[in-house]
Amino acid sequence: MQLVVGRIGRPHGVRGEVTVEVRTDEPDLRFAPGATLATDPASAGPLTVERARWHKGILLLTLAGVEGRDAAEALRGTLLVVDSADLPPIDDPDEFHDHELIGLTVVTTEGETVGEVSDVLHHGQDLLVVARPARDEAYVPFVKALVPEIDLGKGILVVDAPPGLLDAPEAE
Repeated sequence: MQLVVGRIGRPHGVRGEVTVEVRTDEPDLRFAPGATLATDPASAGPLTVERARWHKGILLLTLAGVEGRDAAEALRGTLLVVDSADLPPIDDPDEFHDHELIGLTVVTTEGETVGEVSDVLHHGQDLLVVARPARDEAYVPFVKALVPEIDLGKGILVVDAPPGLLDAPEAE
């Protein structure tokens, strides 16, 4: 399974440097000089990092073969991906890779099936996106108080939702 670790944004300057929207907890490892990244679409890559630097909180990359602003602009929106099989296992039992959570069946503490985790959003707080049959998506903050149990072996994620969190109206 391919996991997105970044998305190429706008060019920076005129020499072909690109901005990157980082989607990994390990940007210094993933985007180290010499690292080769697969892309989505695949036709845009693979791309090899020649130089990485931070500028005002934004990651800037110089990529092999990307010369000039036009070449950098042509990569805008390209996703940078790694194979999930290449990720090291996580030692902390309360930490998970996004791909491990996506597809889990979501059940309440009473055992009622609610839906399935369709995405994990990383904004100010991590949110689980729960796809529900015949209903709008629900967003569940990914905190221990609301998600007390995750069983990857059984493929379930238990949600202890306060009233109203999962009571969104049916989709029209």
